[in-house]
Amino acid sequence: MQKRTLSLSESITVGLMLFALFLGAGNIIFPPYLGQLAGDNIVPAIIGFLLTGVGLPLLGILAIAKAGGDLQTIAGRVHPVFGLIFTSIVYLAIGPFFGIPRTATVSFEIGIAPFLSSTANSSFWPLFIFTIIFFTTTVLFSINPSKLVDRIGKILTPILILVIGLLAVKSLLTPMGEINKPIGNYKTDAFFESFLQGYLTMDAIAALVFGIVIIEAIRSKGVEDKNSILKTTAFAGFIAAAGLGLVYLSLSYIGVTSVDAVGLQDNGGAIIAMASRVLYGEMGGLIIAAAILFACLSTSIGLVAATAQFSHKIFPRLSYLTYVFIYAGFSTIIANAGLTQLIAISLPVLLAIYPIAIVLVVLSFFDRSFDRKPYVYALALSLTAIISIFDGLRSAGISFNGIDRAFQFLPLHAQGIGWIVPAIAGTLIGIVIARLDKRNN
Repeated sequence: MQKRTLSLSESITVGLMLFALFLGAGNIIFPPYLGQLAGDNIVPAIIGFLLTGVGLPLLGILAIAKAGGDLQTIAGRVHPVFGLIFTSIVYLAIGPFFGIPRTATVSFEIGIAPFLSSTANSSFWPLFIFTIIFFTTTVLFSINPSKLVDRIGKILTPILILVIGLLAVKSLLTPMGEINKPIGNYKTDAFFESFLQGYLTMDAIAALVFGIVIIEAIRSKGVEDKNSILKTTAFAGFIAAAGLGLVYLSLSYIGVTSVDAVGLQDNGGAIIAMASRVLYGEMGGLIIAAAILFACLSTSIGLVAATAQFSHKIFPRLSYLTYVFIYAGFSTIIANAGLTQLIAISLPVLLAIYPIAIVLVVLSFFDRSFDRKPYVYALALSLTAIISIFDGLRSAGISFNGIDRAFQFLPLHAQGIGWIVPAIAGTLIGIVIARLDKRNN
């Protein structure tokens, strides 16, 4: 029996779906802000950002494809209990407890609120009605995960590419102004400053969450061969990475040429909203509203589907569809009542788990060199977790003076990535133990 493989056009559609899942509001509003701050240091700045904002998510997708499963498959190499607990925390943090509600709130604030009167914006009802419509649409697109490829890859993604493309082309044909001097840390360290900002986008975690959606979408097309799934997932990852790279280049160019026209702004949302009106007048406001709305909707659909699939896998007594309704309903409530407090709680959690996820992904690519020994993972992750958990606590306003002073001696600690050296040290110690153990046996 001949093995089923996807055609080139089908594989591209899967890649476009993954691209749309990644491209949330944060991905759209950050590059313009980077552009304004980087000024004529935009080249090293955008290279640094692409390495972490595109490179890490691509590694995450390739790690999931290589593992032939999901985040739990990789995390389970440490211990099955750790695999279940850590994966659950990741899904809940980036899903219904933070990521999903934020897609609705951000899309409302940038895409809808600017067109409402001050009286309407001060009322409870506009946001409530919007979130009902937003998450109802999310449910409709998420009901049948096998249709996600067609619905997102063939419908939402082309619309999203079109609206971003309209802004990018116009900014190239009629630049808004000259490129100015860099500001702040971008004067002397543009590369590393953007490298850190790309890391903070959290897309590496999103890659681990979206991996299961991509694999299930490929399987729904009748592809069962593991190697075919691996190749198609990797191909989709490269398509998504290329798409993200082009979007980041385009939007950062808008930002770097916007200072004369819109002035220095505090965030990328304000920059892109003002720049769109400079480029296209009032129609520009509608264009960026559409871009943000479709970007957030695509991300919401992907997160709801991925979280529901994971939950159904762990607790199959409830159907996938039941979980879709639960998470959409819960996210509707959170988006309307308490997102500010939720962000304050969730951000420290994300800062604590993100480095652990990165180390897991990196180790998964060469774990056969140490025979996939659990204690190598455990040593690297333990030392990583000690640093990242305290980083998360400190961001929540909980500090330990003695520990904080000790951590200051760690390389890169001031930049927020002091966990890197301990992670490398734990890995090397574990590998040495594995080699000695192998010799003794």
